[in-house]
Amino acid sequence: MKRKGYSPSPACWDFVQLCLAVCAADLACLRSTSADGWTRTIDLTVAMAEPVRWQPWIAHVEHMLKVLTGDYWTLHFVDGGQLPPNGKPRPHDSDCVSLLSGGLDSLIGGIDLVAQGRRPMFVSQLAHEDSEKQIRYATALGRSATHCQWSHKISFTGQRETSTRGRSLAFYAFAVLAASRIPGMPVDIFVPENGFICINPPLVPGRMGSLSTKTTHPLFIRQMQQLLDGLGVLVNFKLPYKFKTKGEMLSECQNQAQLNQLAATTTSCGRYRTYNRTHCGRCVPCMIRRASFLKWGGPNKDTTNYVHSNLISSAKSSGPDDPMAAALAVLAARDKSIDRFLGASLAFATASERPFYRQTLEKGLAELEALLIGDGLL
Repeated sequence: MKRKGYSPSPACWDFVQLCLAVCAADLACLRSTSADGWTRTIDLTVAMAEPVRWQPWIAHVEHMLKVLTGDYWTLHFVDGGQLPPNGKPRPHDSDCVSLLSGGLDSLIGGIDLVAQGRRPMFVSQLAHEDSEKQIRYATALGRSATHCQWSHKISFTGQRETSTRGRSLAFYAFAVLAASRIPGMPVDIFVPENGFICINPPLVPGRMGSLSTKTTHPLFIRQMQQLLDGLGVLVNFKLPYKFKTKGEMLSECQNQAQLNQLAATTTSCGRYRTYNRTHCGRCVPCMIRRASFLKWGGPNKDTTNYVHSNLISSAKSSGPDDPMAAALAVLAARDKSIDRFLGASLAFATASERPFYRQTLEKGLAELEALLIGDGLL
């Protein structure tokens, strides 16, 4: 970091240390050993450069982590943490940070920023399946010189927890660290994610709570922003597509020619590794992806290779029966109204924002419904 010219504030650096410590604990603490097989009680001590600054925020961070992972956290901040690097600042032409995962939403986010005249520094987490795609997209968008690809490098012996509800914290830590290189404060950090996945409403009652991931949930992003504001870390997290479906993101992308070239090469599948780096076609992310392509340009628009090209395929699939859950969600919204289906999912939102979230989720379900009807499941 020092050699590359990084000189983050102690508060910024301690945020990175906290996030990586949480990621390590999330991987090391098995849910199967907890009383209910899911909810853990985690007592975590984090060494920091300036722990005193964090003392007033302990309860806030504990609640923020509960929202993200569904666990009960007890945090202790102590002296002895790694001091921040003091690199010599270097010239930099970026004016914002944008997450670039290799997924469809992050690609659209990058395309739109460049089309708007912004100069994003792209930040990626190294992933065996997507690292080359991340480089390809950053290069296509003319931002390869400032593209950051980092890994948390968390390693230990023994069994790992696979649910990894806290994994996004490493991504956010890297984004805040990258923002410290950009002159001018505060720095915008863009999290390109469609509104349906941001809220991630449980399709059936059994998926309540942290069983439905909160990686980009507006409540979690708001809590993280409040923490960083209180610590004096001058960044602005932005969810530019929180009121857009994935289909709308595709249709409204500001460089359709470039999107047409790259869209099908992106990764969306929640079981990508299970199926040997191929989209399964039946998990929730794959269904939302397929539905968005259908919304964008009809049944022939999507050239992605899917293991299951139809939701009623008789072939055995790995994992839960997501198509049936999606069908039940659509039927529940039909029979009971969208509000009965959503329940308390929008309780976090302000009165002014709630109608926009409701409309986004309604349109997202409509996109899924069109896919289910097209495949003969409804």
